[in-house]
Amino acid sequence: NLSDLSPRAIQTLENADLVLAEDTRHSKGLLRHFEISTPLQSLHEHNEEARTPALVEEIRQGKRVAMVTDAGTPAISDPGGRLVGALLAQGLRVSPIPGATALVAALSVAGIGPMDEGITFYGFIPHKGAARRAAIERATINLGAVVLFEAPHRIIQTLEELADLQPDRQAVVCRELTKMHEEVKKDSLRELA
Repeated sequence: NLSDLSPRAIQTLENADLVLAEDTRHSKGLLRHFEISTPLQSLHEHNEEARTPALVEEIRQGKRVAMVTDAGTPAISDPGGRLVGALLAQGLRVSPIPGATALVAALSVAGIGPMDEGITFYGFIPHKGAARRAAIERATINLGAVVLFEAPHRIIQTLEELADLQPDRQAVVCRELTKMHEEVKKDSLRELA
């Protein structure tokens, strides 16, 4: 939701020399909406490792760089973590601009009350194989709130796999939070599946 972008985030994008974007086609719309003309360059999971050294050098030389992702927060299950790590390793400053994040938004509408057992965030779990099965098992034995990200085409499979292990556990599925087609559904894993 474009209305979720804070004035500080808008100002940061306006004052940057370069905006790194997970998908420049997607981010052009964001910049156009706020009438920001800062140049865009892609930074995504397939090029982040290769581009990081040059970006670190540009930032070391004084270039002001902002980073956005398509529908999340950079470095939180989105690209950006390698670059941030490399910048910190070089003693360079990285400043977060708090904003919309599915993790906190989902927890705020989950209706699970006090989270005294803690919160475990797994991000996107593996797509298949033993690593996926292990992630599903870890999620179901966790006593606290567990947050998983999942692609729409795998959500039913994931709910079924979770329900196989804990059918009566209460869960919440959130989709398109803060957007036009926002949905929040709470029920047992069995019923959600």
